Amino acid sequence: MQTRTLGTQGLTTSAIGYGSMGISFAYGAADAAGGSSAIQRAYDLGVTFFDTAEMYGWGENEKVVGQAVKGFRDEVVVATKFGFTRDYGFDSRPEHIREVVENSLRYLSMDHIDVLYQHRVDPNVPIEDVAGTVKELIDAGKVKYFGLSEAGPETMRRAHAVQPVSVLQTEYSLFERDVEVLFPTLNELGIGFVPYSPLGRGFLTGTTKLASEYEEADMRSWDARWQPGNFEKNVEATRQLTELAATKDATVAQLALAWLLAQGEHIVPIPGSRSAKRVEENIGAARLTLTAADLTRIKEILPTGGFGSRYPEGMNPNWH
Repeated sequence: MQTRTLGTQGLTTSAIGYGSMGISFAYGAADAAGGSSAIQRAYDLGVTFFDTAEMYGWGENEKVVGQAVKGFRDEVVVATKFGFTRDYGFDSRPEHIREVVENSLRYLSMDHIDVLYQHRVDPNVPIEDVAGTVKELIDAGKVKYFGLSEAGPETMRRAHAVQPVSVLQTEYSLFERDVEVLFPTLNELGIGFVPYSPLGRGFLTGTTKLASEYEEADMRSWDARWQPGNFEKNVEATRQLTELAATKDATVAQLALAWLLAQGEHIVPIPGSRSAKRVEENIGAARLTLTAADLTRIKEILPTGGFGSRYPEGMNPNWH
């Protein structure tokens, strides 16, 4: 597995990481055993970047990740996040950040967190206060690197001036391109980028079904990309992408991840799965090279992304 550098503070990880959210949140019933096996397999295949968050089960996901990486903790980068309340409001007050970090360290059974993200920008707390608190935690040895999630140019600049930001994490895939407007700011500030939901929340795996066929706890039951009208168009685009992938002896998921890797040297996607077999498939994308002709064909199939917004109206992050 190749490595990539995220930001200018020294953070280096595998070219493809692992996102643990689906083990216990947003994709139906939790599966700690499957998640643990998937994490172990990812590590065996060279993955060194594992992503979790307080919100994914309020500690349950962090416990799974911490236990799964226990045998190789010093060889990997573990990221977690703060900033939500139990009722999904925002809380990035300094005292809350400190409380969450202590909880996360306990859940993870670790003495430090490698990457600490603000999960969502809190409009009620100046980002300078957030960055200053994370700086204190870095100085205390409890955190190594600072990350932001779903933040815009102004927020990144203000945070970066207080404590250098190593990574921005935001949804990005062949289906979701909006974040590309932030790339000039990332390049200017020297901030790495971590795409979450890099397979379009599973649409770009070739195994999708109608929204009505997912259980209520699965976000795909309400995602606009799965609703009639959008669904058929996205299925057709995925079919064409699958055909292109087949010409390279690859799957559509591998094509989608390879496309992300081709968008810049400081991009590390974090696909998630509770299946060790699917993890093997995802990691295979790191060996797939796309030609200029491949990239042109992909652009023809999906010039600006998929069909349907990623969140219902009013829920999309407001980047400032």
